[in-house]
This record gives sequence, C-alpha cells and structure tokens, in this order.
Amino acid sequence: MNPLLNTFDTPFETIPFTQIRNEHYLPAIQSAIQEAKSEVELIKNNPAAPDFANTIEALEHTGRRVSIVSGVLFNLNVAETSPELMQLAREISPLLSAYSNDIMLDEVLFARIEQVYSQKESLHLDTEEAMLLDKTYKGFVRNGAGLNAADKARLREIDEQLSRLSLQFSEHVLNEINAYILEITDAKDLAGLPESAIALAAQAAREKGKENTWIFTLQLPSYIPFMTYADNRSLREQLFRAYASRNFMGGENDNQEIILQLVKLRHERANILGFETYAQYVLQERMAESPVQVEDFLKNLLSHAKPAALRELQELSDYAARLGGPQPLERWDFAYYSEKLKKEKFSIDNELLKPYFQLEDVLEGVFKVSGKLYGLLYKENPEIPVYHPDVKVYEVSNLDGGYVGLLYTDFFPRAGKKSGAWMTSYKGQFRENGINHRPHISIVCNFTKSTSEQPSLLTFNEVTTLFHEFGHALHGLLADSTYESLSGTHVYWDFVELPSQIMENWVYEKECLDLFARHYKTGEKIPEQYIQKIKESANFLAGYNAVRQVGLAQLDMAWHTTIPNSIISVGNFEQAVLQSTQVLPPVENSNTSCSFNHIFGGGYASGYYSYKWAEVLDADAFEFFLEKGIFDAQTASLFRKYILSAGGSEHPMELYKKFRGKIPSPDALLRRAGLLQIS
Repeated sequence: MNPLLNTFDTPFETIPFTQIRNEHYLPAIQSAIQEAKSEVELIKNNPAAPDFANTIEALEHTGRRVSIVSGVLFNLNVAETSPELMQLAREISPLLSAYSNDIMLDEVLFARIEQVYSQKESLHLDTEEAMLLDKTYKGFVRNGAGLNAADKARLREIDEQLSRLSLQFSEHVLNEINAYILEITDAKDLAGLPESAIALAAQAAREKGKENTWIFTLQLPSYIPFMTYADNRSLREQLFRAYASRNFMGGENDNQEIILQLVKLRHERANILGFETYAQYVLQERMAESPVQVEDFLKNLLSHAKPAALRELQELSDYAARLGGPQPLERWDFAYYSEKLKKEKFSIDNELLKPYFQLEDVLEGVFKVSGKLYGLLYKENPEIPVYHPDVKVYEVSNLDGGYVGLLYTDFFPRAGKKSGAWMTSYKGQFRENGINHRPHISIVCNFTKSTSEQPSLLTFNEVTTLFHEFGHALHGLLADSTYESLSGTHVYWDFVELPSQIMENWVYEKECLDLFARHYKTGEKIPEQYIQKIKESANFLAGYNAVRQVGLAQLDMAWHTTIPNSIISVGNFEQAVLQSTQVLPPVENSNTSCSFNHIFGGGYASGYYSYKWAEVLDADAFEFFLEKGIFDAQTASLFRKYILSAGGSEHPMELYKKFRGKIPSPDALLRRAGLLQIS
C-alpha cells in the first residue's frame, strides 16, 4: 500500500511522514498525474457549452493529488534531503514539467478557456471569480497556449531543462556548504568568540568523533558568530573566502555553467512568448509592472542609501584605526568591527541580548503577538506525524475554539537541510462543497541548537527572522478564499513579503518584548534600557544594508535583462553590475551569483527587488498601526481581512488601499531607516 495514494488516516489528514518511503514517490507521482489528466479529459469532453463552472472552476479542482505528493517531495528535498531523495527529485521534476505543459499547451482545453474569457463581461462574476478567470486565461497564454506546434515543442524542452538545472544549482550549494569545515585545534584561535559559539563548535567536533577540537562550518549559526567575534583575523579571512567563493572555484559543485544555461533558457523562453527579456515576462504580473519601474525604484533607494553607507563606512574605518585595526577594512573585518562599534555606540550587542531570547520563549512570544492581534491560540499536538524529531506541530484555533489550521516548526540546521529560513505549506486553504478546507503551514529556519551548556538562544536578528517567517505563516493560516490558487500566499510576488516584513516591526516595541523577553536563567524581564538601546540601534548601518540589498536586486535584474549571449564570464559580469554598490574592496575569487539560490534555485528570478518593494508597503502599513496602537483591534482586523485573509482574490493595490485608505508612501521606508533627512 502506497500511503501517498490513500486518504491519510492521520489527525486532520496530515501527511503520514512516518509511513512514507523513498520508493513511494515515483509511483505516487505517476498515478497522481494520470488521475489529474483524466480529470482534465472530463472537462475537455464535456458536451455542454464552456462556462465558468464547467471549465474554469472545474480545472481549479484538478490535480490535487499531484500537488500533495510533489509538495511533500520538494519540501523534504530542502528540509531533510538525502542523495536518494535528490535523485528522485531529479527524476520527477521532468515528469511534472511535462504534466504541466500537457495541460497548458492543450489546444482543446485552451479553446474552452478562451471561449469563457471572451464572455467575461456578461458572466456576472464576483471579484474572486473574475480574478480566477483572468489568472487562468493569462496563465495559459503566458505558458504558450497560443503558440504554434514548433514553439510549443521547444517550450517543453526548455521547461524540462530549467527544472533540472534549478535543482542541480541548489544541490551544488548544499553540497558545498556541507563539504567545508574549519578545524581548530589551538584554543588560542578561539579568542573573542562567545561561549555559545565555542560550545557549538565543540559539539560539531564531537559529532565527528574529535576531542579537544572545534569545528566551524559555512552554516550560518556557525559562520556568523565566527565572522562577528573571532579575534584571529587570518582565520576570519579563511572562512570568509570559503563562504564567498562557494560554487565558483571549479570542481563538481561549480555553478557558473549552470547560471549561463539558466539565463539563456529563460531569455529564449521569454522571446518565444513575445517578450524582449525574461524580466519583462515576469514583471508583467507584478505590482512593479516593468524593468524600468524596478530600476527607477532601486536607483531612488540607492541615491538615499549610498551617501549614508559611505559615511557609515568612514566612521567604521576610523573606529577600527583607533583600535589599531587594518586599513583599509576588508570584508572579513566588517562584521567584527561593526559589532564592536555598535556595542560602543549603543552599549548593546548580541551576546548581551541573547540570554533574553530563548527560542521557546520567542516562539511563545510570537504566538502571544498573533493572539493579541488576531485572536489565535496554539496547542502542540505530538500525535501528528513529523519528518524529523526536531519538528513540532501546533493546532491553531480562534478564541472561540474554531479550527484555523496547523503549524509545523523546524528550527535547527542539519546536513540534509538548505541554509536560510522559509515558509511553505503541505495543504492550502480552499472551499469546496460547503467545506472550508483549512491549511497545513510550515516554517523552517536554521537557528543555533541547544548544547549541554545552554538552551537555544537567538540573536536579535534571529528573533526578527522568526517573526518574519511567522508573518508568512499567518498569511497562509488565515487564508479565507474560495479557490486554492488565489489563497494565502498566492499573490503577486512583490506583495508576498508584506505580511512577513511587517511582523518584524513588533520586535522593536516594548509592548511586544515585554510579552516574552525574559532571561533564561533568572526569569528577569528584559530591562527597559535594553529595549531603548534596541530602538536606538535599529538604524545602525541602515545605509550599508540598504545598498547591499539594492545591489542584490540589481544583480538579479541584470541577469534577466541582459542579452545572455553577450555574457562571457559570470565573474566579470557580476563585478561590472555590482560596481555602483561596492563600498568595500572587492575580494578576488568571490562571487554572489554562484550561490544565489533565491534567483537560480528558487522562485525569485526578476523578483529579488520585492524585498525592498515590500519594505515600502510594510513601513507605510506599520505607521498606521503606530498611529492607532500596535495592538489596536480595529487596525488588526482590517489587516487580517484585506491582507492576510484575502490572498490573491483581488489586485494587491486595491486590497492595500482597502486596508490603509490610501496608496503607500515610499517616504515611510526612508523615514524608518533614517535615510530621508540625511541623504
């Protein structure tokens, strides 16, 4: 019996992880694809004239089993993978691409959709129905439904290659991270490092059977503390160079050729569909609408941020010089001296704050914040199957006990898990036959694991990361749409970061921190002066950080607006693009593109700008909360109704105006970052 092909006999019909074996995936995908194709054939062969219900709505309800099985496979392939699972993903990706194209390029099916679309003005559809019709029709057109046979065949080839190359890119990044270790045998080389980082490195060494040794890796909970605190400059340089040259130095995990192939294939795909560049193709369905609008947006931000960044760097350089530090500062010096300067200026640093941010308390804090805002309650359910012992599952309900959904949490790094933090889902929300099917949402992070000496304590940045991903989770959990393809996070890509980024704002407010920030040993509440210092230091290096984000967004846009045949060298191309945002000396053999998973292994191609775009929205939106009170019930109710629950049922700007009463002001972001008055 294949558990992926049966009704799940588990609480809330959750994924039966403990029953699933690798040999189940391929037959389950093949069976689910065949089932979905049969569902599509019923639509195509319906003798009744095409209408919204028998064509558009019917198509929306097809392929659920494909989504479930592929969702499990690809979620685990980034959270708990293995060589066997990677191989399965490589085998199954082309099958899914072919299945998608079989539907999108089907002439009979498209003819029915086109017929319904041509009558849309007379169908008397509500807003969400009209959005589904529009999205369905455009989805088919944008995926080649109107092309001739030769172009359709080429599109199939391109899509198969793109899915294979993106997977390969991500695998290479994970392999490179797992392959590197910095082994320290002399305790003197640990000078400057906090006890928590030393304990974690000792534990990593013990896991490899080594005593009186400390192992540091390229996983962020190991890498960041070393770069921030280690006094040994040569070892900081060694670790930095390893991190910055990932997948760029030749060998089996080199990603340079994959990048060149990906951008050529994306460009060709866009050309076949009638667009000059891949960025034009992507941005047609974004709030930003065009590459020109994105580039103007980024240039405007850079004009405010770069002067501030240069002043910040000069201050940091002067400070390092006073300490007898190197001139000029190199990139492996930046975090080290930044943390020291921050401590001197604001009397605060990560090590001072971490004892107040025990992971379990921070999680309870974000539960309380969402409870005060949206009336949500959380209860752990240990009966629900999980894919790793670190994973926990919570039932989420409203104050009246009404079931909202499930939340999976997975917080610690391991060899089979990619770096970073993300939200995903195992089941989306939708309504069908009078039933509101509730979502199963997951947040995945890479925080420092507890050791025998102390529990998992978060840096302030990690606290904001948890709140950020929880904002995405709320977008999924509070979804309340009719159609799954318009539900939750199924929104324009440059709108999807609003619910996540706005949640970060609460972490800077005393009213929020008082809910959960307590010393893990004494239980003492975080001192008020610490909270004040957190607020005062919020814009420390704001100019530098903004310039860095603009640089990454410009790099993404450059890869997807440049004619690929003109790009000879990945390294030279990147260097030229980033020249305007370089404020520190470049480092030989370093490269960002080759490990830029967001755009080459994930879904952010031509969309990395959306982080800054959504910051404009979140800064403007949070100003509204500040005006009314950060836990104001009416404001929270508006945000829940028009942002968190509405999903993609309406154009995002219309939803935003319904929440805020006006379009967002770009100045809100500049004000918050302290860049408006000093540019």
